[in-house]
Amino acid sequence: MGEYSTALSSYERSLEIKKIALPPNHPNLAASYNNIGNVYNNMGEYSKALSSHKRSLEIQKIALPPNHSDLAMSYNSIGNVYYNMGEYSKALSSHERSLEIRKIALPPNHPDLAACYNNI
Repeated sequence: MGEYSTALSSYERSLEIKKIALPPNHPNLAASYNNIGNVYNNMGEYSKALSSHKRSLEIQKIALPPNHSDLAMSYNSIGNVYYNMGEYSKALSSHERSLEIRKIALPPNHPDLAACYNNI
């Protein structure tokens, strides 16, 4: 709907509650940081988006197996932000890492693999 400030406020409130209720490296915290990063990316606030997505990835690296598809999602989100910033080599590296994980985690004809190839 384009109501980014409302979305951001809701996601930030959700994150604050999760920080109280959950352990510090719970995957649900990573999901909140990812959502916040997506809003900042849509708002064109790329440094904030990147920071949120990188925090999400840090948590996921601790909480999840190394080839979990959520890690691929984070690398994809980071790649999208770098692309929007015009940092194409960093975007490519992130999208290639996303593809590596998804090749392991998903069946060979999964649509998320097609999305990775498209982003690359």
